Amino acid sequence: MGEGGRHGGQALIEALEAQGVDRVFCVPGESYLAALDGLVDSGIAVVVTRHESGAAMMAEADGKLTGRPGVAFVTRGPGATNAAAGVHVAMQDSTPMVLFVGQVATDQRDREAFQEVDYTTMFAPLAKWVASVDRPDRIPEYVSHAWHVAQSGRPGPVVLALPEDVLSAPCDAAPVAAAVVPRMQASEADLAAILERLDRAARPMVIVGGPGWSAASAEALGRFAETAQAPVGASFRCQDYLDNDHPAYVGDVGIGINPALAQRVRDADLILALGARLGEITTSGYTLVTPPAPAQALIHVHPDPSEPGRVYRPDLAVAARAGAAVQQLAAAARGPSRDRSAWLRDARADYEAWQEPQETPGAVRMERVVAHLRETLGPDAILTNGAGNYSAWAHRYYRYRGWRTQLAPTSGSMGYGLPAAVAAKLRHPDRDVVCLAGDGCFQMIAQEFGTACQEGANVVVLISNNGMYGTIRMHQERHYPGRVSGTRMRNPDFAAWAQSYGGFGAMVTEDAGFAKAFAAARSAGVPAILDLKVSAEALSPKLVLQRP
Repeated sequence: MGEGGRHGGQALIEALEAQGVDRVFCVPGESYLAALDGLVDSGIAVVVTRHESGAAMMAEADGKLTGRPGVAFVTRGPGATNAAAGVHVAMQDSTPMVLFVGQVATDQRDREAFQEVDYTTMFAPLAKWVASVDRPDRIPEYVSHAWHVAQSGRPGPVVLALPEDVLSAPCDAAPVAAAVVPRMQASEADLAAILERLDRAARPMVIVGGPGWSAASAEALGRFAETAQAPVGASFRCQDYLDNDHPAYVGDVGIGINPALAQRVRDADLILALGARLGEITTSGYTLVTPPAPAQALIHVHPDPSEPGRVYRPDLAVAARAGAAVQQLAAAARGPSRDRSAWLRDARADYEAWQEPQETPGAVRMERVVAHLRETLGPDAILTNGAGNYSAWAHRYYRYRGWRTQLAPTSGSMGYGLPAAVAAKLRHPDRDVVCLAGDGCFQMIAQEFGTACQEGANVVVLISNNGMYGTIRMHQERHYPGRVSGTRMRNPDFAAWAQSYGGFGAMVTEDAGFAKAFAAARSAGVPAILDLKVSAEALSPKLVLQRP
């Protein structure tokens, strides 16, 4: 041991504290016992999850909420492979995150030792940087580099492997001070070029998304859009980037897009993409904006200089954080030289018409559930969800009114909503946190309800229970009507599941019962599950299964 018996695990935790880490998520493993020992005397809260994918997704959600790397620890082999789902979310969502993985001792490497995996190969396409810390005296250096990489440019996940003998070895290395990340602002010339091209446009459309935003950025976006008379569409699951009550907000440019908004994107003569990657989902399969040379003029602002031009040739490319750039634009913008108020007003009217509920079959209707949430919850309430058709009702009918009130994976990962909700409630215990989940989505990660109960994270989970994998069933009915295969589910009593952990559980079988059940869940003082018995015929807000 080093001076005072200090080992590599203690040096690692001291390095995390120097980076400002106050919480980690983990499933414990013998491969990183020294790091667990280091946590004992630290000021870092340790959240013990039930599955490594839950730990990784909680860390990813924490990174989204704070703008700083969320941290997860998992053991080698199966632990690392389980956590890969959360790393993939962080990569596609551009979320700063660091995953620490236990590893076999250095003298056993490349022998296919117990649970040995080559992590640099395994995680290479999923993370920004993957490395193995093979000397205890370099632990602070690797941690510092990880925090710089995770937060710089386009943020994302970093994976560090920790060999057992390195963590247990003596270590006197001092921690490195917190990472200093480049600000990445647009130049004065860039701002002038953006504003000049925007002024020439008759039908501009702003599409926002990506990393590097903040509450100040969201507020500046509203001022900029109002001054410029430019409608703002949110890319997939980025609906909280602008208060949805703002007159410039015109809806989400994602799955199940409002057809009127889709046409407006096609008809635009200029697209100002602020942080959004303009991927498959945002462009409706590359049909709203045609690659490689769009019909619309394109200004692309993105922190990764290699992103503009990856699919679409931009007329102007700016390497900057969109959140910082929009604050600069808001300060410099002037009213347009031509009146675009009708273009903006009509786009907003399309959005408000789209929000009028379309009735779907069943005694419990998701459009009414979401309408109640919209009317009841405050502007700081956080809604989370994973993947599934149930989420389409929230995307269409809910209004997000504050920054980081929506936590949902742009990667489309099932099982995300519950761990994200737990992370959100731990970070903001005074705010309502509601998880929307499908019966299939919830059961991919249902065990993390136990984590919520153990940690006192009093989330409310609304399970849209239709006894099937609804998204896949929807596609089956479209492409192979009446030929059902592989999508039926037999579900447990979800209310009893909640009660078995000491939580609150109730079943809702008709619209009239939801308001009372939801009020009881919010005031229960424990984590809660409402089992919503929705109709199997209501596959999406637009698609109803017509039975013979």
